[in-house]
Amino acid sequence: MRVGVDVGGTKTDAVAIDETGAVLHRVRVSTGFGPASVIETTAGVVSALASTLRVPVSAFESVGVGVPGAVDSASGRVSHAVNLGVDELELGEELARVLGVRVRVENDVNAAALGAFHLLALPPRASMAYLNLGTGLAAGLVLDGRLWRGARGTAGEIGHIPVDLDGPLCQCGQRGCLEMVASGSAVSRHWPSEAASPVQALFEAAEAGELLAIEVRQRFLANVASAVRVLVLSVDVETVVIGGGISSLGEPLIAGVRAALDGWSVSSPFLASLRLSERVRLVPPGISVSAIGAALGGADPDQG
Repeated sequence: MRVGVDVGGTKTDAVAIDETGAVLHRVRVSTGFGPASVIETTAGVVSALASTLRVPVSAFESVGVGVPGAVDSASGRVSHAVNLGVDELELGEELARVLGVRVRVENDVNAAALGAFHLLALPPRASMAYLNLGTGLAAGLVLDGRLWRGARGTAGEIGHIPVDLDGPLCQCGQRGCLEMVASGSAVSRHWPSEAASPVQALFEAAEAGELLAIEVRQRFLANVASAVRVLVLSVDVETVVIGGGISSLGEPLIAGVRAALDGWSVSSPFLASLRLSERVRLVPPGISVSAIGAALGGADPDQG
């Protein structure tokens, strides 16, 4: 058995999987804030899984943890995980000491990429990008069946590619980054809402015929389609899987993105030849792909 933990800004999701990758049990709790609380929360869900399965923690072959922020996967060090209240934390080392088992730590989007690759049952040597649409925007890359982090661990950070030099200032210090136009935070700026899901509220208002909502929705869908185009043109992945909180929109999201891609193909024989709309899929709903990917990566950080 392997364990995977997805440490999010508000919730921590943990799963135990068997040798086939099937989920044996799942635990979900609120995430603590600050280094000590993050360690306590993560160790707690691993212990809870062991208790439910009636085994000692030492029975787990490995523990993998997906966490936001900059992650040194070799050492397990986490940096700049602002939503967790963590500046610098030797998370892998501390958890291994508390739990007494091997722990691997991975960036949460990279972990989700591994999880999506497994759940979609893609060919072993396939290439796929996982486009995470949430408050921000980032991608994880599985190339030729292996997780690709890049030379310095920043592969897939397409959210910080500037697309509008006169656009709003991004937290990275640049202007008009893709994240500023194709994310939940981007929607909130253009369509302020008190709803629990501003993006859902936007789509509902557009469906009801509100002209401004229709305009904002169309611009958002086109910008998400731009992210898909960037991924295909830069690394030529066969499949782009859209995940993250915004993916819960389901068919209206994927249909809108495909329509934008098809629209560009009408005027560009080059884009038409790439068949972009056929390469986009949604992540399977109702499953914590990051937790599953963390479990797979805990045993094999490249292939799961």
